[in-house]
Amino acid sequence: MTSLDAVRLRAAALADQLADRLAVPPPLEPCTDSGPSSPCWQHQSLAGGAAGIAILHGARAQTSRGEWQAVHAWLTRATSEDLSAGPGAGLWFGAPAVAFAMEIAAEPGQYERVHATLDAAVQRLVRTRLDQAHARMRMGAFVPRAEYDLVHGLSGLGAYLLRSDPHGGVIRAVLAYLVRLTLPLRGEPTGMSLPGWWTGDVPSRPPHADAGGHADLGMAHGISGPLALLALAMREGITVDGHHAAIDRICRWMDTWRGEGPAGPWWPERVSLADLYAGRSSQSGPARPSWCYGTPGIARAQQLAARVTGDHARQQLAEHALDRCLSDPVQLARFIDPALCHGWAGMIATVWAAAVDARSPEIAAHLPNLLSPLLGIAADDSPVPHGLIDGTAGVALTLHEIVTGTRGRWQTCLLIN
Repeated sequence: MTSLDAVRLRAAALADQLADRLAVPPPLEPCTDSGPSSPCWQHQSLAGGAAGIAILHGARAQTSRGEWQAVHAWLTRATSEDLSAGPGAGLWFGAPAVAFAMEIAAEPGQYERVHATLDAAVQRLVRTRLDQAHARMRMGAFVPRAEYDLVHGLSGLGAYLLRSDPHGGVIRAVLAYLVRLTLPLRGEPTGMSLPGWWTGDVPSRPPHADAGGHADLGMAHGISGPLALLALAMREGITVDGHHAAIDRICRWMDTWRGEGPAGPWWPERVSLADLYAGRSSQSGPARPSWCYGTPGIARAQQLAARVTGDHARQQLAEHALDRCLSDPVQLARFIDPALCHGWAGMIATVWAAAVDARSPEIAAHLPNLLSPLLGIAADDSPVPHGLIDGTAGVALTLHEIVTGTRGRWQTCLLIN
């Protein structure tokens, strides 16, 4: 097995190389389209735009491996157009994304007035979303994933508040909403009791859920995101009525749908109405081991929940699931890109976070062998997106943290720390 120290030199060189490519924003082109699909609007994106790249340079400047000038350049670009605080805004896009970037990346004492303005806009947005969510609950309608998820919804907005205003009333209102979200839905036309996060959304990729909706289990769009936020808040001593019970409800439901196979424990990406009737998942085994939907993200949420509730058996199972996943060449072979969201970097960042909390050294021991494929793919000069979640900045930041032995607050945008 390759030692971590042996790959750190390669990782350091590649992290510097990738960051250097992103040192200066490209020339700003005039925009004739002001809609959400406009290239200019993507500047305010963590996934593919300037806000996310600023976080990379902020982490490097904070460890004296980068320049504050680069942070300023990218934050300036992120605010070059009007920022979205409407229906399309969320942690990964719009005013919340730029506010998060300033909270995490800005040089101390800089952008305080701008950040305060953005923060006020985000808090107003959260209150509006909460009002809409509670109105939807009173009607008894299924929840859209964008209401509660990490990318667009209240879990992501709560992640921002956990960093910007952890002791304020708005974060507690978000947590109270998530507690309510975990209450089962009863009296549905099916006659079955459904989890409160049951959605009528059609999944964006196969296997599609059957008619009647589904429950999403992933970190990006599913219930693992709320579970992680509830656990992270409890870790900080921020709790609301029913907090522990909500964590327990989610975990017990996840236990029901945990699979067992030659590669160890795993969870399906989603549970459909047909799955509920059958009492088993139609997914035959673990899929790609990505942060967003695979075992690493789900296991990390379970590990966080287990630690804050003192459930040693659950923590052991979560870490066992992660260890077995990382030992399975069939799952690892499904990766096709280096990105944070659904590639090598996201899986490695999740392992890096989980290793600190693990009860045994087995999780950390996988890192050297996981890094080697990432270094090979990321060194390729083929064009790739430049953002934090979907591109080069996220790869560079993951490598930077392993090289420097740091675990930055930016990881909250993935709800892994």
